[in-house]
Amino acid sequence: MIDIWTIVRFLHVLGAIIWVGGQLTITIVVLPPVRRMLSADDRAGMLRTVGKRFAIITMAVFLPNQVTTGVLLAWQHGVTWATLLQPGYGRILAAKLLLFTLVMVAAALHGIAQARHQPGKARAASITALVGSLGVILLATALAESTAH
Repeated sequence: MIDIWTIVRFLHVLGAIIWVGGQLTITIVVLPPVRRMLSADDRAGMLRTVGKRFAIITMAVFLPNQVTTGVLLAWQHGVTWATLLQPGYGRILAAKLLLFTLVMVAAALHGIAQARHQPGKARAASITALVGSLGVILLATALAESTAH
């Protein structure tokens, strides 16, 4: 039976799919042909436009969804500041939250570098955010495994 916690968990996972899937789609599917087909100026303009749309979706939908559903799921599991220091679920969740925060900082730095026309810094921040996002997914998987036992 589907209860409210199943829906909350679904929305949390769906948000992660959209965020990480969007990053992977842009990096693996969109960027290679864009680099071959467009001039440097056209490429930069197109990527800034895509980045702005991705940032709007992130700020308007992704972050509110992830924070709200994440807090609710933590509350359901009885997480407190003290339990974040305990081995197992608490430490894995603490590591996930820390890495998620770093990913959001890297994403913000990417946007700033793009706005300042600093492609090298933007690329480094983008790669950092993507690798960090994959790390968040890995920790989320470990988190789910720790509650299964």
